[in-house]
Amino acid sequence: MTPLLEGIRVLELSAVVMGPFAGQILADLGAEVVKIEPLTGDIARDTPPCARPGMGAMYVNNNRNKKTLALDLKREQGRLVAARLIARSDVLLHNMRVEAMERLGLGFEAAVAINPRLIYCSAIGFGQRGRYRDRPAFDDVIQAASGLAGLSGALGEDFRFIPTTVADKVGALYAVYGILAALIARLRGRAGPIKVEAPMFEALVSFILNEHLAGATFAGEKGSVGYERILSANRRPYRTKDGWIAVLPYTAEQWKRFFRETGRHDILQAPWFADAVQRGQRIDFMYGEVARVLVERTTAEWISVLLELDIPCSEVNTLDDLLTDPHLQDVGFFDLNGDYPSDIARALPQPVIFEGIEQRPDRAAPGLGADTRDVLRQCGYDETEIEALFAEEVVR
Repeated sequence: MTPLLEGIRVLELSAVVMGPFAGQILADLGAEVVKIEPLTGDIARDTPPCARPGMGAMYVNNNRNKKTLALDLKREQGRLVAARLIARSDVLLHNMRVEAMERLGLGFEAAVAINPRLIYCSAIGFGQRGRYRDRPAFDDVIQAASGLAGLSGALGEDFRFIPTTVADKVGALYAVYGILAALIARLRGRAGPIKVEAPMFEALVSFILNEHLAGATFAGEKGSVGYERILSANRRPYRTKDGWIAVLPYTAEQWKRFFRETGRHDILQAPWFADAVQRGQRIDFMYGEVARVLVERTTAEWISVLLELDIPCSEVNTLDDLLTDPHLQDVGFFDLNGDYPSDIARALPQPVIFEGIEQRPDRAAPGLGADTRDVLRQCGYDETEIEALFAEEVVR
């Protein structure tokens, strides 16, 4: 943990990936993050694989460095506990539907009535000003709606999902930078509450169209959507004599070095090669030439040659390969740093490195309700009141 946000209090009401991933980033940066879970827990707790009940890998990897409070928000007493937490928090982060938060009495207007300086972040599926605002949203749905699942169609293939929860995680990153920007504004003297909305749909559309808006960026008949290089059918991992490799000559000089190495002087001497626009129009042909020659040598031979020529390249790793990748071992990527139970072998760090800032031990994702008593005490409840909340099954 890096204590850059020390002193900032975040109340998190979220489950699965988007909200928890955003909350974990803030916790890793030193914020005190209190996660409210239902009495049955975040559903990710029981998403397999699980080392033990209630501690599934998805939960473990998205809830480090947090405190957890198991609370029944459908009960009046539970909502009163939440109100006390809101009053002492700098940020409220949730990924519930907006109408669900309002039904619980925890919508924006209700929350800022309790704490007029609150930063209120809704990490949701669709922006609330559009017609999709009430639709349920999960990662697959957003991959489809955003055009991501349809990108493979531009290559003449069936539509398909990217096999990672990319919409959740991209949306989480947008939520984090929104919260951080709001915190900076508040520290610089901005008064009153700030509402932050981070919708997955709009976030992923922006993320995808960054390069793919292409010709549609301009007025008139300037071209269509889709970045040609990225959509080339020959832009793919390439077979070598014994495996797979990724190779990306990108600049004119890199292409020259590649074609000299492979003996394609005819391409180097072609009139179109010297012109960047004309090279771009022939990118599928050029990638095809890359694919054609790479099968002539082994992956290791190509890596050695291409690195010597300063041409970007890499072996194609599997998920298993990452566990033993030498570079990741060099940087201690999976090393445990802090309070972890014996059944946890690896942790995923924040990849941003801060030099000159002390590092503190991490706290592993907590068991359900592990901090309930401590959090209640911090909110001003005495021991008699705490025991009553347990007895009435408002908390666990």
